[in-house]
Amino acid sequence: MPNTLSVRSYSAQPRAHVHPYHQLVLPVQGLIDIQVGHYKAQVAVGECIVIYAGILHEFKAHTAARFVVADMAELPENLTQLPAIHFAISSPFLSYLQFITLQLADAVHPKLEQLLWQLFVTQLENQKCAQKVDPRIAKVIATMQADLCQTLSLQHYANIACLSLTQFKLVFKQSTGCSASHYLTQLKMEKAKALLTHTDMPISLIAEQLGYQNHSAFSRRFCLYFAQPPSAFRR
Repeated sequence: MPNTLSVRSYSAQPRAHVHPYHQLVLPVQGLIDIQVGHYKAQVAVGECIVIYAGILHEFKAHTAARFVVADMAELPENLTQLPAIHFAISSPFLSYLQFITLQLADAVHPKLEQLLWQLFVTQLENQKCAQKVDPRIAKVIATMQADLCQTLSLQHYANIACLSLTQFKLVFKQSTGCSASHYLTQLKMEKAKALLTHTDMPISLIAEQLGYQNHSAFSRRFCLYFAQPPSAFRR
């Protein structure tokens, strides 16, 4: 039935079918090998693949792997004309999928399941749905996200990606549309905005947690990025 969420496992033996509704497959444990039309991919945790209605798809996965599967009568607008049907999802969305997995396995609760669905769709609508990042660059982004206090050298990031510095700069920009330095600044600024908006953490401590040596340096960077001082985002 369309507009449902479920947690599934699949067989290691390839299977293929078609259905009259759209389907999203989002791993929460393990990988799935899948072919949708002519597109072949291995979809991992932190990624999503969209299977449009009426498209033949073949798939297999280790039986221990687990997936949140969304059957949808209609797709959000941002998924209707994707640059690629296979894309990375945000960390908050992945955390929400893990919550869905636990909740659906706990009990049947129609009202709660309806709320889970509504928030799932809202999360989908907020995904950028960019083409999946090069795996080498994904390692670098994961390193950045793991500790925003650190600002490592570009050579260090290139070493993580197992690329020369010149190759790293090129592949990073191809994968994300911007330089590694700009991408790290984006991560820091968006994190700062969230902390300013949703917590009462002092601005000086936020600056420290994001690797800025003093309040003034952080405030200058924040003003350049948002055209407003940090205090403007305090509730």
